Amino acid sequence: MATDYDEVRSDVKESQDRSLEALQAANAPDARSVVTELDEADVLDEGLTPGGEIVSEELIVQVVPQGADEFTCYSCFLVRHRSQKARESNGHAYCVECEG
Repeated sequence: MATDYDEVRSDVKESQDRSLEALQAANAPDARSVVTELDEADVLDEGLTPGGEIVSEELIVQVVPQGADEFTCYSCFLVRHRSQKARESNGHAYCVECEG
């Protein structure tokens, strides 16, 4: 007797049908309603900071210029103390962490 190995076994077929029916019967939300809910949540979050407080005032930050003993790493763009300089090539300095 010839056996067709490409044919789906009956027990597997029944299992697939049951799982498909379960997915169709589930109360899954519509994709459009999920997008609408996310958009509404974004509108509500606009005035919040990462900590969750509402900020209605301007933040004033004092910017300190780069010191004579500091450099800006050309790889990570962080301002570092000159003791953290690993190498300098073509006029660009690299920190110890980036060269690590």
